[in-house]
Amino acid sequence: MFPERLTAGYRAFLDGRFPGERSRYKQLAEKGQKPEVMVIGCCDSRVSPEVIFDASPGELFVARNVANLVPPYETDGDFHGTSAALEFAVQALKVKHIVVLGHASCGGIRAFADDAEPLSPGNFIGKWMALIEPAAVKLGHPAGDRSTYLTKLEHAAIEMSLANLMTFPCIEILVNQGRLQLHGAYFGVASGQLLVRDPATGVFEAAIPGHPGRASLFDCR
Repeated sequence: MFPERLTAGYRAFLDGRFPGERSRYKQLAEKGQKPEVMVIGCCDSRVSPEVIFDASPGELFVARNVANLVPPYETDGDFHGTSAALEFAVQALKVKHIVVLGHASCGGIRAFADDAEPLSPGNFIGKWMALIEPAAVKLGHPAGDRSTYLTKLEHAAIEMSLANLMTFPCIEILVNQGRLQLHGAYFGVASGQLLVRDPATGVFEAAIPGHPGRASLFDCR
């Protein structure tokens, strides 16, 4: 049986949001989508980019995976969901911005840090999270407060994904031409605070200083 919660939510959508945006949906159906921003986010149910950025239909092109990771460019013939989404966003939709959106209390990051036991014989999560090994090595051996280390690793994973984006030839060309911008962002699930990475310094700072307060590096939990 289809989940009742989804049926109820759809009913609320039909009675509320859809009538107010019917013309927008009609236009999107007839003319297609033309978002200027792609968000690569985590599939964590607490971190919906459309909710965080209060986006209307057609505004964001979103790709979500465990721990919001971007793998390095490769053409080995295997399946590459994130790379396929990037290809479509950059070459077909011609987005102007790509945002890697990380978040606090990421289960994938914690699983990697804890070297957790596989959840299945395929160990799909373990193999996927192995992508952040270079970031963890660069960060160094865990020391001091566990929570602080995990936050640092969450930030490092965002930086690694931004670096991996630049291994895609088309993205590198467009960035160097000034036609595409890459951004790192970090959402505090409990606080609701969004930090944005300064590309010049690598520091994550409050997107809106003073609301709800300028953040230090590790106060998003």
